[in-house]
Amino acid sequence: MMIALFLPLAIGPWQIVLIVLVVLLLFGGRKIPELMRGLGSGIKEFKDASKDENDEAKIEDKK
Repeated sequence: MMIALFLPLAIGPWQIVLIVLVVLLLFGGRKIPELMRGLGSGIKEFKDASKDENDEAKIEDKK
């Protein structure tokens, strides 16, 4: 029963190919590097912010 619930969520190689083709059609080949740079900088900012919060929490615990 549980396998039947998760079966539609399984992503195979053909689904990945289809997703890549749709992304290429929607954004074009020239926009994808810009999107990836933006995504990378967003992830970096998120990691830095979470690290800062963690450092601040450690400083508060020491007081």
